[in-house]
Amino acid sequence: MPDPQRAAFFDVDGTLVRTNIVHAFAYYALNQGSIFGTALRTARTLAGAPLYWALDKLDRKAFNELFYQSYRGLSQDRLEELAAELFEAVLLPAIHPGTPRLLAEARRAGCRLVLVTGALDFTVRDLARHLGADDVIANRMHYVEGVATGRVVPPIVEGAHKAVAVRDYCLREGLALDRSHAYSDSFSDYPMLTVVGHPAAVNPDLRLRQVARAYAWPILDTTRAS
Repeated sequence: MPDPQRAAFFDVDGTLVRTNIVHAFAYYALNQGSIFGTALRTARTLAGAPLYWALDKLDRKAFNELFYQSYRGLSQDRLEELAAELFEAVLLPAIHPGTPRLLAEARRAGCRLVLVTGALDFTVRDLARHLGADDVIANRMHYVEGVATGRVVPPIVEGAHKAVAVRDYCLREGLALDRSHAYSDSFSDYPMLTVVGHPAAVNPDLRLRQVARAYAWPILDTTRAS
C-alpha cells in the first residue's frame, strides 16, 4: 500500500544501468544531422574524452559544467527527438538484470520511486517511464529560442547537491526523509545516502563498500537477475 510520506531515490548510472553520461553524450554526438557536423562533433568528443574522464574523477561539478558546453548550438527539438532513440539504442540494453526487482521491492514497500541523476532530464524520461518511476530529479539544459546554450539551469545535480535536491524534493512533496530510502553505487553519492533514513549501496565501488560495511548498510547487486 502506498505510503504518502515515503520515497525511494535511485542513482541511475552504475546503479540501475551499466552505462553512464559519457555514453549518452557519445550517442548524441554521433547523431547530429549533416556528415560534416557529425564528424566535427565526434572529433571534439574523442579529443576531449581524456579531460572529461579526468574531471569526472576529480571534480564532478567542473566535469558537468565543461561537459554540457558540448551541447551548445543544438536545437531542443532535435535533442528531444533523439531521446527516444537514445533510450532504445543505449539505455534499454544497459538496464541491469536486477533493476526491475529492486524497484518492485521499493514499490511494494509503499515508496514513491524517484530517479536522481546528473544526466539531462530529457535523456532519462523514457527510462523512468519504462521502469515505472514516478518522478525524476535531473539536470535541465538552458535554452534560448529553442537552442541549447550549453549551460545547465542551476543548481547542478551532482555529488553533495544530490542530497540537497533530495531534501528539497521531500520538503516540497511532503515526504519524510527519515522514512525514505536511497540507493547508489558510488561514494560520490554519500551525502545523498546519508540524508535519508534508509541508505543502501548497490554494486558499490570500493570506498562505498567500506562505508556500507562500517555502517551496516545493505549491499545489493543489480548486475544479477536474482
